[in-house]
Amino acid sequence: MSAHRIALAVQRASKASHIPSDASLRRWARATLARRAEVTLRYVAESEGRRLNREFRGRDYATNVLTFVYGTNPLAGDIVICAPVVAREAKSQGKRVAAHHAHLFVHGLLHLAGFDHEGDAEARRMEGRERRILAALGFPDPYAPVTMPADRL
Repeated sequence: MSAHRIALAVQRASKASHIPSDASLRRWARATLARRAEVTLRYVAESEGRRLNREFRGRDYATNVLTFVYGTNPLAGDIVICAPVVAREAKSQGKRVAAHHAHLFVHGLLHLAGFDHEGDAEARRMEGRERRILAALGFPDPYAPVTMPADRL
């Protein structure tokens, strides 16, 4: 067990059945963050995801993940994941839905920890970190092309 404490509150505003268990989410958070953190993870439906993306990023569509940072000592913030977008992206990319959930949560947590992907060097650093964390959790490289039969999604 890690020495750092991560307080994770999970809200399920989406009725999607593919949302991971709290135990999985906590395990993924511990594997990602190496310091104390207070995180609220909210799974939303498409309408809320679109509204939040429009209000906070000026983009009128539901995005897969949004991160809102409130503090750095301890890390504190909200992560919003749009469950229907996760399922749609996983299917179109030939990925398992659970693997895509893990990737997006890890991605959001890394944003909370100060990582970004605006520049090429930053993107390589963040993607490398995501790959290492997800591999340690038993998930495939989220950036590798995947071909998976539809019956395994």
